[in-house]
Formats: sequence, structure tokens, C-alpha cells
Amino acid sequence: MPRILIVEDEPDIALGLEDDLTVEGHEVQVVRDGETASRLAREPGWDLILLDVMLPRKDGFDVCRELRRARVQTPIILLTAKAQEAEKILGLELGADDYVTKPFSPRELRARIKAVLRRFAPPEQDTYRFGEVEVDFARAEVRRAGAAIEITPIEFKLLAAFIKHRGRVLSREQLLDAGWNHDTHVTDRAVDAHIVNLRRKIEPQPTEPKFLLSVRGLGYRFDG
Repeated sequence: MPRILIVEDEPDIALGLEDDLTVEGHEVQVVRDGETASRLAREPGWDLILLDVMLPRKDGFDVCRELRRARVQTPIILLTAKAQEAEKILGLELGADDYVTKPFSPRELRARIKAVLRRFAPPEQDTYRFGEVEVDFARAEVRRAGAAIEITPIEFKLLAAFIKHRGRVLSREQLLDAGWNHDTHVTDRAVDAHIVNLRRKIEPQPTEPKFLLSVRGLGYRFDG
């Protein structure tokens, strides 16, 4: 469970971020000023820092500068209402790993967070096996009973997301984030259609799935 430090002084935004990221399965803590953030972010165990630029007591640029000077390597995403190119460049030069300009959509922010966490994540296993199926992440291939099966890029992304979060229910919105670009418009029906196709390829009996299960009213769960 990734641990994320949210540094945001606007209560509504902070609460929205806390609720959204908690639902996504992250462990989060919120602080509302730069001095507290600079101190707390030096503690070990954080996987990501969401850092607002406009903060009381010390702004986000100063916090970012201090953390990098203290050799804190935790990835930082700046949240800024400033759209000027110079401000963005300054944040990146100070050591931020990405920035998101307010107002932002929750889906865009989730996509940015996932991208940064992937970049800094430790290497994962190259293959995963369940039943007769073997998933080769390095080659982006799926084999069943030793024979390669045809699988689309979206199906592979969905399967990878299920394996990564095995045992957990994934909502259709989470699967949209996993399988499609955040600026692509698709419906829940598209997710359901891809799940049906994926079951045909990995399940012993697709109409009575053993691995890729429906959770009524919530989404899907992978038990592999």
C-alpha cells in the first residue's frame, strides 16, 4: 500500500484528495503548511509527496528545495495554480518529478500519480502464473498451456492491473484508468466487453469464471 503525503492548505481540496486516494488503496496523511511538510517528509516510508506550491509558513518551492538538499529522494508532484512556464520549470529544476496545474481532474491526477509510482517502483517479477496461464510482463505475452494466445494491448493492461491488485475489487473507473489513456472517452460497457473477451482467453470455463470474478455493484476481482 503506497504511502502518500498530501501537503495542501485548502480544506476542500485536501479532503477531496484524501478521500479519492484512500479509495484508490493508498495510505495518506494530510498536512497544511510548509514547515510541517518539510519536517514530516524527511521521515522514512513515504512513496510520494503531493506538494501544493502556495502554502502558509513556507511555500512548496522552498519545501522542495530543502528536501532535495537534505537528500530526500521521495518523488514529488507539485500542485500549482500557476500556469506560467517559468514556474513549472523552476519546480522541475528544484527537484520535483512532475507537476499538475489547478484545477485538475481527479482522473488526470491519478494517472500522474500512477506514472510516477511506476517510475520509482522496485522491479517486479517478470512472469506470473495461475491455472494454465503464464503472463510474461517483460515480453507482454500471455501463454496458456504453453501456447501463446492473442491478446490486445488493452486486455494485457487490464490483466496486469488485476494481477497487481489480486484479491482486491477494482471498480470500472479504476479499470478505465488502467487500460485507457486518461484523455480517451470510453464507457463502462467497454470495460465489460473487454472483461468478457479476457475471460474467453484465460478461464477454463468463461461462463463460470474461476479467476476473473464479478462483484455485483462494485466491479471485478481477480483471484489467481
